[in-house]
Amino acid sequence: MMLSCSSRDVDSGQVSKTEGMTKKNLGQTLALYPTPATVVGTLVDGKVNWMLLSHVGIIGHDRIMISMRKSHYSNQGVRENRKFSINIIDEAMLPRADYAGMVSGAKEDKSKLFDYTIGAAGMPIINESPLTMECVVEDIYETEAFDNFICKIANTYAAADVLDVNDKIDYNKLKPVLFEMPTYQYIRTGDVIGKCRTLGKK
Repeated sequence: MMLSCSSRDVDSGQVSKTEGMTKKNLGQTLALYPTPATVVGTLVDGKVNWMLLSHVGIIGHDRIMISMRKSHYSNQGVRENRKFSINIIDEAMLPRADYAGMVSGAKEDKSKLFDYTIGAAGMPIINESPLTMECVVEDIYETEAFDNFICKIANTYAAADVLDVNDKIDYNKLKPVLFEMPTYQYIRTGDVIGKCRTLGKK
């Protein structure tokens, strides 16, 4: 996308004026937060492990990617099994999910943090999670510090109370917890402000 002719190249920290609007260049700042706070379920050497993760993304309509720092204990399980579960959390689960992100499974057994069931694909699923996906790893894209697992969704499990009358996920009922990186804060989802593909017709 090209900027208007009133723009000029700037270094980090300088101000850019475009069409009368003034913005500060923050350099290479990742600014796509907030993202869903989730708990990844894995089996490491056959033992259940949980890890808090918010670096999740969508690839097309049937694949996702999770990005995990290479030093995480859970990476071993994802690589070993080529599968994992990703569990959406609600506010009631948040203290334990937060703890799952504070302690490494290499140092502490976190298997009892949540009651779980083994899903159809063989991965642990948190029983109280309102929405869980079992995913199968199709590819791994490595960067300097992160393992990025590109996955196909094998199964999706939803609690009855977050579905509408047509068994579609109702995100007003689900209300997933969001995570915002720069300040390390959790955020509630907000109100509906419009319906997609209708606002543009007005």
